[in-house]
Amino acid sequence: MSGGMARAHYEAELLRLQAELTTMTEWIRASGSRVVVVFEGRDAAGKGGAIKRVAEYLSPRICRIVALPAPTERERTEWYFQRYVAELPSAGELVLFDRSWYNRAGVEHVMGYCTSDEYHRFLAQCPVFEHLLLDDGIIMVKYWFSVSDDEQERRFQSRINDPLRRWKLSKIDLEARQRWSDYSRAKDAMFLHTDTPESPWFVVDAEDKRAARINCIAHLLEQVPYQPVDESRLKLPKRVKDDGYSRPPRNLFTYVPDHAATVTD
Repeated sequence: MSGGMARAHYEAELLRLQAELTTMTEWIRASGSRVVVVFEGRDAAGKGGAIKRVAEYLSPRICRIVALPAPTERERTEWYFQRYVAELPSAGELVLFDRSWYNRAGVEHVMGYCTSDEYHRFLAQCPVFEHLLLDDGIIMVKYWFSVSDDEQERRFQSRINDPLRRWKLSKIDLEARQRWSDYSRAKDAMFLHTDTPESPWFVVDAEDKRAARINCIAHLLEQVPYQPVDESRLKLPKRVKDDGYSRPPRNLFTYVPDHAATVTD
């Protein structure tokens, strides 16, 4: 996509928002809150990039990214939501779901990985499941990243030609290109059943990746009722010297070769 948000404006605002995210997660830790953020949307819509920017400067002890693989044979026999329940936050945690239980309403339904009964049972149970999470005090925010057919194709082509990002394309992603309308119908049905006043979907226009990240993070900060945590100012203490200790000579250790010294302009 040509144009879009200017890089200089994007980088400055992103850094400001990321600093605010650290304030938010300190409140989550100090207050013992539990926060879940669900990221869903079309393939190549920019979910992963947004998640990366949200988590970039956050403590991994507070912020955790969950991107589950395909279920095992054992997990296929469990209650559908069971493996996602195991990933929910404990007190003082923020969990970012890079895709979630909504796999059943999307890829599993469209690709025939679940039965019709399993699909319709999910649509009936999902609002109840989410009501239970909210009723237990979990703060939950759901984002759908929306991208056009043309922009998705452009991003897929870019990934095919980029060896550093080619891993992002799977056979399922390529199959999705042929089932655009099927995924559109599945998304509309999913919203019909799960876009509720209690647990609404927030749609992120993701045609411009930079703007999408800025809009998503700014909105997320508005959804969590955090306050700055009053902490005493940290002060670095002086190092205590021990004149009776001598470190071993460097030649006793095996150092990594200095490859950096061989790199020239």
